[in-house]
Amino acid sequence: QVQLVESGGGLVQAGGSLRLSCAASGTIFSINPMGWYRQAPGKQRELVAAIASSGKTNYGDSVKGRFTISREDGKNTVYLQMNNLKPEDTAVYYCYANDVGDYWGQGTQVTVSS
Repeated sequence: QVQLVESGGGLVQAGGSLRLSCAASGTIFSINPMGWYRQAPGKQRELVAAIASSGKTNYGDSVKGRFTISREDGKNTVYLQMNNLKPEDTAVYYCYANDVGDYWGQGTQVTVSS
C-alpha cells in the first residue's frame, strides 16, 4: 500500500502562485507515473500534470505554460508549481501515483479569487 500526503493548497489572488507537494510513503516498488488531478464543483476530475520516472511530463491544455511539475525520486515526492493562477483553477487538487495499482491523496483545496 502507498500513502500520499498533499500540502500547499490555499487561497490566492488571481495572478498569484502556489506550490503543491505530495509525498509518497509505505510499500513502494516503483512509482510511475506520479502527478496531479483536480476537480471543481460540478465538473469531472481532470488531469493537471503528470511525470514519469523517465522525467517525461504531460500537462492538461488549460495549464500549459503556467504550471510545472517536478519529481524528487529519492524522496518519492512530486511538486506542482502553479503560476499566473486564474479563478478557473479553483478546485480540489488530488495527488495520484501508480505503483502496481492506482493511489490517490485526500485532496487539497486551491481557491483563486478574482
